[in-house]
Amino acid sequence: MTEQQKRRLQVLQKHLCSGPKLRLRPTRPEHVDSEGQVCMAETAAKLAQGTKFQEQVKERGISAEVQPPPRGLEQAHSTLLTPEAVAFVARLCAEFDRDVDQMLRARVLRKIQMDQSGELPDFPEKTRRIRESEWKVHPVPRRLQNRHVDLGDVSPANTQHFLQALNSKAEGIQTDFDDGHCPTWTTQLKGLYNVYLAVHNKLPGAPSIGNAPVLMLRPRAWNIVEHNMLVNGKEVPGPLFDFGLLMFHNAHLLIDRDSGPFFYLSKLEGASEARLWNKVFIWTQDKLDIRIGTVKACVLIENILASFEMHEILYELRDHSLGLNCGMWDYSASFVNKFGHRPDFVLPDRSKYVSMERHFLKSYMDLVIQTCHRRGAHATGGMSALLLPQGGQAGGKDVVERVCSDKLREIKSGADGFMVYDVGLIRPMHLLYDKFAPGANQLHVQRADVRVQSRDLLQMPTGGVTLNGLKHNIAVGIQFINAWLSGKGHFFFKGCVEDSATAEISRSQVWQWVRHSARLEDSGETITRVMVEELVQQTLRDLPTTPRMDAAAGIFLEIVLKRDFPEFITTYLNLEHAFLRGKLL
Repeated sequence: MTEQQKRRLQVLQKHLCSGPKLRLRPTRPEHVDSEGQVCMAETAAKLAQGTKFQEQVKERGISAEVQPPPRGLEQAHSTLLTPEAVAFVARLCAEFDRDVDQMLRARVLRKIQMDQSGELPDFPEKTRRIRESEWKVHPVPRRLQNRHVDLGDVSPANTQHFLQALNSKAEGIQTDFDDGHCPTWTTQLKGLYNVYLAVHNKLPGAPSIGNAPVLMLRPRAWNIVEHNMLVNGKEVPGPLFDFGLLMFHNAHLLIDRDSGPFFYLSKLEGASEARLWNKVFIWTQDKLDIRIGTVKACVLIENILASFEMHEILYELRDHSLGLNCGMWDYSASFVNKFGHRPDFVLPDRSKYVSMERHFLKSYMDLVIQTCHRRGAHATGGMSALLLPQGGQAGGKDVVERVCSDKLREIKSGADGFMVYDVGLIRPMHLLYDKFAPGANQLHVQRADVRVQSRDLLQMPTGGVTLNGLKHNIAVGIQFINAWLSGKGHFFFKGCVEDSATAEISRSQVWQWVRHSARLEDSGETITRVMVEELVQQTLRDLPTTPRMDAAAGIFLEIVLKRDFPEFITTYLNLEHAFLRGKLL
């Protein structure tokens, strides 16, 4: 055995838990050293014996299995997945396994009920008392009073981008394991490890965490599982894996430095899901000896069903709430998800007819702001995806003016902040707030003028479908899948950053237009399967050739031509064999 192989074996041995209850799973053959000792080795030190968390896991009859590290990430793996950390995450997942399953089943049952009955969502009568009574969320700490500008889609697996964000003047960083991130085993470990290094002041080139923008940690949404850890024989929920490790390794240091732990919560569909997260927060804080209410979380309102339960969501999280955030494209895509089979809910070309100025989205944002401010919570807008030209190219002034125009509208509506992707847009956004809304926030803007009814939230924008819009959606969808198959969660296209949110609306619209035989307003042609297949081939000719682009195009066609609408593009990809095969390499 070579010295390198010995060192690698020692790393695995050090953190390999003894006994049948908690162990590393053998890796695939291509990951085994020539002597075959990596996956066969047994720990000699038996470090897990006597540790608090190990004992608790064994007492409760919980078993856990974790995949070994990909090549080059042995240090990250051994630092993050210590016996104690694995045991903690295992207990967390076992504690809430039934709740998560029930929540996911409830989503399916509600959709079936709406499909069968034809009923539309409304503000729930059973929670009228919560909406009409007076109460406030618990105040947020000092560093969260000003939420003007967050950098969005910052995958910590991209070390250079993460460092750039840490050294920026933004108020916060959406430290993203969701929309802007692809959860391969490599990127997940690398991202979690970079967060660990940053919080522990060990990331070269990064400021101390107390002097950096606050980390707004965004774990995966409930629809994504972690394939590389099993608890009691089941793959664990991705958000619990992320949240558990982030809290276990970083919470106390973040608290000591007045910097967290703070979170974004994605893709909630209602108050019951907020209640589940609140239970997770309470359990975790109790087990880690953290004062209840220390964790703060901002919920992204990205689903039409959640827009009818904003008060209730804040109420369920009232001790842990950091307010609500608007996510325009995921929110728009949710209309197709929930009502896509109905011809009266066909969304027109998003590039031409869908914007925050349209009635259904303006009503949604006005309601977010009114609801949050009534409850003493911050309300923040979505992310500007526009990119400044690079290398001295012309057009930077136009980009800044476009972003300022969009965000000034949100400021005047009472928004306390929003996100940008491009670091170069932080200063213009700060100047915009300084001029039009000086002060840390706009909680005093109560928006008593807002009178949003259910029909306002459900009013579809008028407009048609254009050939350019169809082509654009196809190009975005294919390139996003190609990025995922390459281990990346976002990419750049035509001056914008594209992530799973824009991929969701893109593939959703193509599916819906085919389903309802929508007509192109340019020519009157009907959108058919044959047309989409021809445009996919044309798109492949126009896009750069990559090893996975053909496979991406094939998967895109599968998704948009399926009889039943796939709930999430990321769920489909996360369970797709090509991704599963590639993610282990």
